[in-house]
Amino acid sequence: MFINLMKVMIVPLVSISLAMGAASIGDVKKLRRIGTKVLGFYFATTAIAVAIGLFVAKITNVGKGMIHGNLPKGEYEIAQQSKLIDVLLDMIPKNIVNAMSEEKMLAIIIFFLLLGVAITALGDKVKNLKTLLEEANELVLKMVELIMQVAPLGVFALISKVVASTGIDVLVKLIGFVVVTLIAFVIHTGVYQIMLVGMAKMNPIKFFKNFLNVISVAFSTSSSNATIPVNIETLSEKFGVSEEISSFTIPLGATVNMDGTAIMQGVAAVFIANLYNIHLGPTQYIGIILTAVLASVGTAGVPGAGMLMLSLVLKQAGLPLEGIGVVIGVDRIIDMFRTVVNITGDAVCTIVVAKSENEIREVNNNEFYD
Repeated sequence: MFINLMKVMIVPLVSISLAMGAASIGDVKKLRRIGTKVLGFYFATTAIAVAIGLFVAKITNVGKGMIHGNLPKGEYEIAQQSKLIDVLLDMIPKNIVNAMSEEKMLAIIIFFLLLGVAITALGDKVKNLKTLLEEANELVLKMVELIMQVAPLGVFALISKVVASTGIDVLVKLIGFVVVTLIAFVIHTGVYQIMLVGMAKMNPIKFFKNFLNVISVAFSTSSSNATIPVNIETLSEKFGVSEEISSFTIPLGATVNMDGTAIMQGVAAVFIANLYNIHLGPTQYIGIILTAVLASVGTAGVPGAGMLMLSLVLKQAGLPLEGIGVVIGVDRIIDMFRTVVNITGDAVCTIVVAKSENEIREVNNNEFYD
């Protein structure tokens, strides 16, 4: 029943939140060059993030050696036979209603991204439609919030079923899942440090030392949205970043830049595939990367939203959604760390873009910059 509740929310959550996410990029027209840089940075780092998650999970074989005893494997094995050309062709829906009913997730993502872009282009002409979407988005997020309130009961039932069919070993595997995910987070944080040094000429140690207040808020709230004010303030007061830049990049990043969430989705996809003894081929890996990057546009910056987006990635890869019942038991722990990665990515992007635009003023003799 809990899995069905999650399944029924996938299409409305993805469609409405993606349209809203794309529509929120209205300032790109005003900032043009900056907007292009920011979006390019966000999508590139998200692709790198999910690739790191997949790579680390693959080389560690996280979850390997355990087969779910009650899994109807045939249904999922058939889903693995898609060719790359079919995946690409399925991205453009012939009929959006059919795509939604058949849960063709990439097609849904592309259509509603285009809808959001069109809303942005038309501006005030469709302001009533944008208002309607905003209200619908609030409604869907409230429904997700209500579902997540019963999550503890659903998680207990799902884990009990898994433990009963596979034994206590599944709990040991979960520890491995958490450790591998955290390792991937650390590696991606290293990528941020390289970007700070190479693209912003900034000392990464000094960056993290002065960014700890933002990290603490992100860690304690597990919400990218909750860190927006303190992130903007810190970038301005401690790093000298123009608020004209940060007031655009940080709220946008809370909507479209979810590197930590993308890493978790990559690790979880491999973990669940190994758990159910399902082989993932190159096509599935490419599909996971594409889906995770595109889905990041609509991942709400609130606690637990990443788990709903994981169901989208699993659906696209042809993996059993029941696997969520295993990983959701430790999601709250991972959520705190992945939110830190998410907001750090927003800040690094902001600094890099501000540096390239000469939008960094003198603060503390600019001791952070070489």
